[in-house]
Amino acid sequence: MVDQPGDGEYPEYWEADVVLRDGGTAHLRPIHPTDADAVQTFHTRQSQNSIYMRFFAFKERLSTRELKRFTEVDYRDRVAFVITIGGDIIGIGRYDRLDDPAEAEVAFNIADAHQGRGIGSILLEHLAAAARENGIRRFSAEVLPENRKMLMVFSDAGYDVKRHFDDGVVSLEFDIDPTDKSRAVMEAREHRAEARSVRDLLAPSSVAVIGASRRWGTVGYQLLEHIIEGGFTGPVYAINPEAFELAGMLSFGKLSDVPGPVQLAIVAVPYEEVPKVVDECAAAGVKGVLVASAGFTEDGERGLARQRELVRQARANGMRVIGPASLGIVNTNSAVSLNASMAPSLAHGGGLGLFSQSAAIGVALYAASSRRRAGISTFLSAGNRADVSGNDMMQFWEDDADTTAVGLYLESIGNPRKFSRIARRLARTKPVIVAKSTSMGLQLPPGHAVRTTQAPADALDSMMRQSGVIRVETIEQLMDVAQIVSAQPLPRGAGVAVFSNSGALGKVVADSAESNGLGVEELVTELDLDAGMSRALPALRERLREVLAKEAVHAAVVAFLPARGLTVEKIAGALAEASAEAGKPVVAAFTGILDPSVYVEGMVGDRSGAAQVPCYSNPGAAVAALSAVVRYAEWSERDQGLFVDPDGCDPDAAHADLENLLADVRGEQLKKLSPGDAARLLAHYGIMVMPSEGFETDDEAVEAAGRLGWPVALKTTDPALRHRLDLGGVRLDIQDADSLRLNILQMRRALEPYGSASLEVQTMVPVGQACTLRAIEDPLLGPVVSFGLAGDAVNLLDDWAHRAPPLSAGDLHDLVRSPRASRKLFGYQGLPAVDVSALEDVTARLARLKDAHPEIAVVEFNPVLSTPQGAFILAADVRIGNPAQRTDSARRAMRS
Repeated sequence: MVDQPGDGEYPEYWEADVVLRDGGTAHLRPIHPTDADAVQTFHTRQSQNSIYMRFFAFKERLSTRELKRFTEVDYRDRVAFVITIGGDIIGIGRYDRLDDPAEAEVAFNIADAHQGRGIGSILLEHLAAAARENGIRRFSAEVLPENRKMLMVFSDAGYDVKRHFDDGVVSLEFDIDPTDKSRAVMEAREHRAEARSVRDLLAPSSVAVIGASRRWGTVGYQLLEHIIEGGFTGPVYAINPEAFELAGMLSFGKLSDVPGPVQLAIVAVPYEEVPKVVDECAAAGVKGVLVASAGFTEDGERGLARQRELVRQARANGMRVIGPASLGIVNTNSAVSLNASMAPSLAHGGGLGLFSQSAAIGVALYAASSRRRAGISTFLSAGNRADVSGNDMMQFWEDDADTTAVGLYLESIGNPRKFSRIARRLARTKPVIVAKSTSMGLQLPPGHAVRTTQAPADALDSMMRQSGVIRVETIEQLMDVAQIVSAQPLPRGAGVAVFSNSGALGKVVADSAESNGLGVEELVTELDLDAGMSRALPALRERLREVLAKEAVHAAVVAFLPARGLTVEKIAGALAEASAEAGKPVVAAFTGILDPSVYVEGMVGDRSGAAQVPCYSNPGAAVAALSAVVRYAEWSERDQGLFVDPDGCDPDAAHADLENLLADVRGEQLKKLSPGDAARLLAHYGIMVMPSEGFETDDEAVEAAGRLGWPVALKTTDPALRHRLDLGGVRLDIQDADSLRLNILQMRRALEPYGSASLEVQTMVPVGQACTLRAIEDPLLGPVVSFGLAGDAVNLLDDWAHRAPPLSAGDLHDLVRSPRASRKLFGYQGLPAVDVSALEDVTARLARLKDAHPEIAVVEFNPVLSTPQGAFILAADVRIGNPAQRTDSARRAMRS
C-alpha cells in the first residue's frame, strides 16, 4: 500500500512514461484543472463519430460546466488520466465511483489519429491500479454496440467480463483484481511494445549523425565513417552547421533541413548542446536518439538532473533514448548492416546478442567477442542507461530470429522484478548469461540513478539463478560460456567423456569435471596424435563418434598437448564434424602451445564458421564453462511447476486489516505488531502461530497452561535466549502443574546471569528440526523470502537460501533444499525425515503474503519446527510500514 492522495491532492507518483503498441512513447498522468483548455482542444479535434461513441450524442464543444467536472477530480472517488505526446492530449480515461463504494463506472476517449496504438488498454491498466488503491474492486461501463474498438479493449484485458444488452447499449461489468490471465495479457502487451521500440532503434529505416565532423579521431567522425563503411542499407545524413560535405556526402546544417524522415538520431555534440539537439529531434519527428556524448556524470547532481530532463523530454515526444555516454549499437543482419559504434568494422554475424552499460565495459565486451571470433547478432551499449536497459533488450531478443543466446554485463539494475520475469521467460528458449560487478545493487556507478539493495548479500544472485540465468563473474567467463551456447547444441545430461593425448592431463581434466558436478562416463587417453594427419585425424574422429554415440555421454571435453604435424585448426575441424553428427557439444582445450600466432582461444576450425568448436587455452576454463551450460540445460528441461497460490488466502481481509494497523504509522517508521495482531494478520493467509501466554506468577502460568492444554513448553521472552535449550532458555514437555512450578524456579535461577526477562508458556508440539523463515521488503528487489536451519547454521555460517516471489512449485522445492544444512530435513544420521511438504506449504503462504502486501516490511518465523507430523510456527515477528513503490507494478510503466 502506498500513501493515498487526499481529496484534491495531485498524486504525482501516478505519473508514468509508457510504451505504445507501435513502439512509440507517451506520458501518462492524472488530469489537472489546468487541463481544461487542452481537453477542449482534444474534444474539438475529434470526429463526430468518436464524440458520439463517447457521449452517445454529438457535442460540438464541451460546456464550461462539463470541462470543470471532467478536469476537477478528487483522485479517490473520481479519477481521470490523460496520455500526452509533445504536450498534446491523445487519450483520456476516467472512473467515477458509484453508490456501491466497491464499484466505479469507467469511460475512455482516444484521439482519432492515435487509435490502434493500445492507448485504451494502457489507460485501463492504470485506472484499475488507482481504483484498487482507493478500495474499488469492480468496474462497469456502458458502450454502444457499434463501438467495437472499445468493446475489444475490455474483452482483451484478461478480466472476466460480464455483459448484457439493454436499451441499445452494451453494459459491461468485471472485477479488476489482477488474475493470472490479466497479468499475462499485460505482460504480453508490454513485451510486444518494448520489443518493437528496441527493434526500431536497432533496425532504423534512416540514420542522422548530429555532430558529424571532418576532424579525424573525433566521435562524430568515427561514428559517421563506421556507419558508411559498415554498409548500412538505409539513408545516412550528416548534420553539421559548419561543413558542406562530410565523408564524401552532402552535409546538412540542421536536422530540419534533411529532406526525408529520420528514424534514429545519433548525437555526438558537446555535453552542453545535447538538450537543444534532443528538442530539435522531437520537432523533426525522430523516433529514437542515441546519445554518444559524455559529460553528464562529470557534472554531478546537475548532470544527473539534466540527464533525467533529457529522457523526460524525449519520451514525452515519442522517442526512446540510448545513453548518454553510449559506445553505440550494432546489427549484423544483412538487411540492416548497422555499425553505429566506435568499433572500426562491422562484427562477424552470428547468434550472440550482447548488452553492456558503460562504454568502457562495452569496449571490453565487444573486443572479447571479436577476439574469440564469436559471431554476434546485435550489440547495444546503454552507457548511463538512462532509458533503454537490459530488460528492453531481452524483450527484443526473445522475438529476434537472428539471436540464439544473449550475454549482458550489468553494473546496476533498475527493475530486478521485471528482469526476473523477462529472464525466466527468455531463458526457456535462449540461454541468458549475465556478468555483474560485485558491488552491483550495493552502490551505483556514476550516472546510474536507481535504487540500492538492503537484502542479504546472495539475494540478487539467487534471484538470477531462480530465473535460469547463467551467472558468471567476468567478461572472459561470459565469453567462455557464450562460445558454447551460441554455436553448440545443449547437453541433455551431466555425463561427459574426456579425451586427451596425455594420461596425466586427461586424469586432471576428469577430476576437474567431477568437482564441477559433471559425471565422467569415459576417459580416453590412448590417442596417438603423432601418427600424422592421414592416420591421426581419422582415428580421432572415429573414436569421438563412437563415444558420443553412447547414451550416457552427453558432451565431450578434449584436452590436447601439442602434436607433431597436426594444426589446431585441423583438429578443431575434426571435432566440429563429430559434434555436428552426434548433436552433442564438444569443447576443446589446447595447452602447452607457446607460439603466439597459433589461435587457441575462441571459435576455431573452418574459417567460414561452418565447422568450428569452442576452444580454450586452459582446460579448467573449458570444464567450468561446460558445467555452467549443463546446469542451465537441466534448468531449461525441468518442469518448474505453476506459480503457487495456496488455498484459504484472503488478500482483501489482510488489506483491510493492514489499513487499520497502519493508521498511526507515519513516514518511514516501522510498527512491530503485537502477537495477537500478528496472528490475526497471518491467519488471513492460513498461517497459524502456536499460541503462547506470558505470566508473572506461578499460578498465572498454571492457569495459562490449563487453557492451552498440557503438556506445555516454558520459554524466556529474551530474543537472544528464547530458542537456546543449551543456555536454559527453553524447557520442553512439561506435563503438570507441579513440574511447571519447579521448571519456572529452575529457569529463573539459570537465566539470572542474563537479566530478568519475562517468561511464557506455549502449547507443546512434536520434536523436530528448528528452521527459520524470513521475508523482507527490499527497496530494490521488492519481496525476498529466505530460509535456513535455525541456530549456528544461519547465525554463524550464514547458510541461507533466498528467492524472490512469486514462487513456482520448483522454486519452493529448491528453496528448502538449497542450504547446506538442509540434509538434516531428510533423515540425517538415522533421524526420521520431516514433513517437507508442510514446510513448503508454510513457505508458499509466506511468499504469497509478502508478494501481495508491500506494507509488511519484515516477517520472521523463528523457529518453525519441522517434524514428521507437520510444520509448526512457534514465534512470529511482524513489522509493517509505509512502503515505496515497487520496481515492478501491476501496470505498464517505464522506469522513471
